[in-house]
Amino acid sequence: MEATDSEGRSQFAVSFSYTLWRNPDDHADPVNLKHLEPDEQAAIETVPPWPRPAWLIETLEMMRYPQLWEAVRTCWSRDHSEYTNLDRQLVDHANHILVNQFRQELGLAPGPTEDGAWKIRPSSVNSAATLEIDGEHVAAFEINTDPFVYAVGAQLRADVVTTVVVARDHLPYLRLALHTRTPAAS
Repeated sequence: MEATDSEGRSQFAVSFSYTLWRNPDDHADPVNLKHLEPDEQAAIETVPPWPRPAWLIETLEMMRYPQLWEAVRTCWSRDHSEYTNLDRQLVDHANHILVNQFRQELGLAPGPTEDGAWKIRPSSVNSAATLEIDGEHVAAFEINTDPFVYAVGAQLRADVVTTVVVARDHLPYLRLALHTRTPAAS
């Protein structure tokens, strides 16, 4: 995500999605597969009469496994505001995951979603948490009250926030720890 104004770039965010391997030592282990609805199964197994590129076949095969969709988001903001605070970024990320990954569980109809009781509110944020980043436990905020997701985030710099939002069902298989990367020198 990128936002610009008359002064140039004002905000930039990157999200990462991951494949969940319940048994990371054996990717072929059936325990790694997710439950597929009949339409999902058909989409994966139906082979069209025309050739498909390798990347498409690989992408279809990955649909068989649970995804941690947009689980980690890191956001740089040029200007500080109520919208760039860690607590607001954490709530917004958690609500983004909820509305896009838990619509059925929340009883939401297709299409645009207005404010509703399903939304996580800023009052749900606990400011006394920690998150492991680069092997160090740093001060963090968390949301540990939603029945579908767990969220945690930290302020990396005055202008950079990172947040993590994952489905509660996946927590037993995860160790929430982040590692920063610096761009390779060219």
